[in-house]
Amino acid sequence: MADTQDPVFQIQRVYLKDLSLEQPNSPAILLEQEQPTVDIQLGVDAQPVTDGIYEVTVSATVQTKVQDRTVFLVEAKQAGIFEIRNLPEDQMGPILGIACPQIVYPYLRGNVADVIQRGGFPPVHLAEINFQAMFEQQQAAAAGQPTPITTQ
Repeated sequence: MADTQDPVFQIQRVYLKDLSLEQPNSPAILLEQEQPTVDIQLGVDAQPVTDGIYEVTVSATVQTKVQDRTVFLVEAKQAGIFEIRNLPEDQMGPILGIACPQIVYPYLRGNVADVIQRGGFPPVHLAEINFQAMFEQQQAAAAGQPTPITTQ
């Protein structure tokens, strides 16, 4: 009988890795009456730290503009350290690309909304993300297949 070890999946820590708020055209832009446009970009990155320990980072860039002038720009990275051991290799991609980001993302959402509000603006609430669809879209793109799923 083979000696098998139980799978391990534990959150070691969730932390704010990077956060910046820029208002390059303040205070004049704050007097504008025109409704700004909002552009939100999200990303996920996973890196091994040491044997069985991984850092998963979810990043967001939120930029609002009136015409071609920036009202504010927020760049944030929320990260988590996860212990993941004794899992089949084919399960590591979905764990690092779906399960871990789902744990980290709510913290990112809260921090982004908070810093925008503290900057004197109504909070921008990032939408819920289907990390499974996002992961599948990235896998299809990496394989050179068409990607019918969008995550906006």
